[in-house]
Amino acid sequence: MAVIEEKGPANGNEDYTQDGTVDLKGRPVLRTETGKWKACSFIVGYEVFERMAFYGIQSNLVIYLTRKLHEGTVKSSNDVSNWVGSVWMMPLAGAYIADAYLGRYKTFIIASCIYVVGMCLLTLAVSVPALRPPQCDEGENCPEASSLQYGVFFLALYIIAVGTGGTKPNISTMGADQFDEFEPKERRYKLSFFNWWFFSIFFGTLFANTFLVFIQERVGWTIGYGLPTLGLAVSVLVFLGGTPFYRHKLPSGSPITRMLQVYVAAVKKWKLRVPDDPKELHELSIEQYASSGRNRIDRSSSLSFLDKASIKNGQTSSWRLCTVTQVEETKQMTKLIPVLLTTIIPSTLIVQASTLFVKQGTTLDRRMGPHFHIPPACLNAFVTIAMLITVVLYDRVFVPVIRRYTKNPRGITMLQRLGIGLVLHCIIMVIACFIERKRLRVARENHLFHAKDTIPLTIFILLPQYALGGVADNFVEVAKMELFYDQAPDGMKSLATSYFTTTIGIGSFLSSFLLSTVADITKRNGHRGWILDNLNISRLDYYYAFMAVLSFLNLLCFLVVAKFFVYNVDVTQTKPSFEMNSASPQPQNSTGVNQSTPQTDGKF
Repeated sequence: MAVIEEKGPANGNEDYTQDGTVDLKGRPVLRTETGKWKACSFIVGYEVFERMAFYGIQSNLVIYLTRKLHEGTVKSSNDVSNWVGSVWMMPLAGAYIADAYLGRYKTFIIASCIYVVGMCLLTLAVSVPALRPPQCDEGENCPEASSLQYGVFFLALYIIAVGTGGTKPNISTMGADQFDEFEPKERRYKLSFFNWWFFSIFFGTLFANTFLVFIQERVGWTIGYGLPTLGLAVSVLVFLGGTPFYRHKLPSGSPITRMLQVYVAAVKKWKLRVPDDPKELHELSIEQYASSGRNRIDRSSSLSFLDKASIKNGQTSSWRLCTVTQVEETKQMTKLIPVLLTTIIPSTLIVQASTLFVKQGTTLDRRMGPHFHIPPACLNAFVTIAMLITVVLYDRVFVPVIRRYTKNPRGITMLQRLGIGLVLHCIIMVIACFIERKRLRVARENHLFHAKDTIPLTIFILLPQYALGGVADNFVEVAKMELFYDQAPDGMKSLATSYFTTTIGIGSFLSSFLLSTVADITKRNGHRGWILDNLNISRLDYYYAFMAVLSFLNLLCFLVVAKFFVYNVDVTQTKPSFEMNSASPQPQNSTGVNQSTPQTDGKF
């Protein structure tokens, strides 16, 4: 592997970061005074409260839509899925704005303010009686919500979606930016960052799925939404408190535009032959990259058609001629797309934990003792608990043991971790199918066919599918986040993080589409249908079996993608053979490091 050595800071006395990070004024930052876990503590502190706010809404939203806005099973589930889909798709816009114009910090601050406004409006919508329809009468005639009532409630939800679009892709990326890739100790910390990132934010999720859901069910929706609104506002202040310690990466232009330029240039030169000597392709000097705080990347053999974008043919337009580094950045982002596609189906299953699983819980015996009834949405807490336990065991037990044999610092590869999670998702849907079959059998045996009949089965019969969902999240969700961030070039980290959120967004919309389509098709020709407002006469077991088959087919597709996936070689650095001209007395960040060609991982 080609290695470019670097020279330390100009004065030789200060320990500045070497990864191009700066402070808010664009000045190099000292490693000893910024970043690492000290800075991450403020970022994680924000995320705990943000997760509390988001899941305080999502976990019980289907119940509010059913009981307060009087929606049916399919409509309420789809409204939740469409909103969740929007929440997770908006980060594409947030990542674009951060990478191209404002940077992660400023984008995050603006988006957080929008988020807080949306939470305040939502709290108002559930508090004012005029903004919700009257209760159902004894004959179960439920007045429909007016256009104004729907409008205010969903306006608040989608303002929140806009706000999350600027926070989600930037907060986790900014957290990972606090560790310098070129300092060995910080590099080791970074390997565990996403494990502990998820561990920390799930504390907020656990609080939402237990305490907030209970408050919403037993005390009222005003306090149930007011508390997370207040918590979110406080968390923004906590985040601002860490400003002096943050390391920032400057905006490097729109990554989407740079990728499109490569695609266009390659297509327009499709008849040209790529020269055998890489030096004949268009590329900038290492000094030019180092002066702008970027890394130069060597040409790789993968996706070789895109190399045509770097062929010199006398044209200098950025839409006709691209650097080798720009082409390699595009390759790195392009090769992640097949992985992204194979994680969409698992994302549809995540949505079901807060829709269909919760609706199932409303039909079961929810008693815990003589005086307490557990809210159905509280079972989401077991997803979080299982996730928390699994993350700790994975990071502290599994990884140290297995890496003795694999010699991989992560224990197993990121795709292996993801593959294990996809297998678990198949198992979850099979378990959910059998549990639902048992629930329906007990309903038939006891002649309980009314929508409000309670099936004499404890709600904890649903516990296996919830708990195993938390275990699967440790493998799928953490691996996705880590893979997309790790394999993306430096200037496209926010876009890569939005890949993660995009899979959940598309999965949510797909869940809504599948649910509506299956409900519609199965009701044709006089059939009763699989998914009805009355779950005691529905056939959710058939729907879960259908999802299990889809999950298995998706797993097969993933195995094919993983077999041909090419990992990037890790960036390494030694000192000092490359010297930068420094006319300024201010120390400069030396980041002119070559990333060598990618390599395959034999075990995917």
